[in-house]
Amino acid sequence: MRDDLQRPVSAPESWSDKWFRFRNGLLTHPRFHRWAVRLPIFRWVARRRAAALFELCAGFVYSQVLYTGVRLRLFEFLAEGPQTVHELAPKLGLRAEPAQRLLDAATALKLCERRPRDRYGLGIHGASLVATPAVTHMVLHHAMFYRDLADPVGLLSREAPDTELRRFWSYSGHEGNDQSTPAQVAEYSELMAGSMSLIADDILDAYPLHRHRHLLDLAGGAGAFIQAAAREPGLRLTLFDLPSVAERARVRLASVGLGERVTVVGGDLFSSTLPQGPDVASLVRVVHDHDDAQALKILQAARGALGPGGVLLIAEPMAGTPGAEAMGDAYFGLYLYAMGQGRPRTREVLLEMVKAAGFSSARVVRTRRPMLTQLIVATV
Repeated sequence: MRDDLQRPVSAPESWSDKWFRFRNGLLTHPRFHRWAVRLPIFRWVARRRAAALFELCAGFVYSQVLYTGVRLRLFEFLAEGPQTVHELAPKLGLRAEPAQRLLDAATALKLCERRPRDRYGLGIHGASLVATPAVTHMVLHHAMFYRDLADPVGLLSREAPDTELRRFWSYSGHEGNDQSTPAQVAEYSELMAGSMSLIADDILDAYPLHRHRHLLDLAGGAGAFIQAAAREPGLRLTLFDLPSVAERARVRLASVGLGERVTVVGGDLFSSTLPQGPDVASLVRVVHDHDDAQALKILQAARGALGPGGVLLIAEPMAGTPGAEAMGDAYFGLYLYAMGQGRPRTREVLLEMVKAAGFSSARVVRTRRPMLTQLIVATV
């Protein structure tokens, strides 16, 4: 047989292919760059592109400045009032020179600001950080993720990498296999409860629960979302999670005065019979933690727990969010890969999965901060 008959036939080049080939040919040619920087309008574009590329190169360093400031409690100290390097250095446990480097770096990132008389105060980002302790907790948690990314090529090359995030989230998604220690349960329950404060109000503002009588919060963790939902008077509340997590939720909810109002049930989403009879169920940051087959099982289980006309709320960050595309596939894509399961999905993919699970209709409801969470409302 002739060699040319054995080669795969290439599809004809489309007009968009031709355009991208032409564009990339220009952008990769050194002579074009030398010509572009001579003309004012092209010089502005070239500088912006160069700056954006540098931001990608330096992003990890920026994240480490933030992490170091949080770990050394720099922003807590500055919340007390402006201070000099020599006043801050002993509190940070640093010599004056490295403390100065940290403060200058944090100032460049608007975490700190220079003040009169050689003092430093909170910058606009530092003030926001102090105002939201949940973000501080997340920054500290990211130390594990950073270590897992120390060798990103190795991480992506291994079929089932043994990562710190995989061990940390060992309870999540392993059907009938809750092997978490009490210390692990306490740590990830605290993390999830703290970060939930960032999104619970956004979800409940987008979809008020006053029209419902009974909420079932699936994989509800320590109960932070159901605590927020409890502000709706007369709403019956049930939380379902793994037995080790459910027990901690029971204690926590009792400590905030909800012990009599919330029914806490321990079980497994993949093998246990879910509490029956709710007219609304919630999956808050649950589906994206699971691979497709498991995610579909979870949606089917939720469908089975709801009666006719029942509503399922799916709230999580999603891939392809306008203005936050990097958050979905870049951040969550690698985070979930390091975790060992799950993937970010677009709302279109989730809508198809919801229909495949047996729901009759589903729609996207706008939230205040779609970068943090989007909301799908599915009806039986």
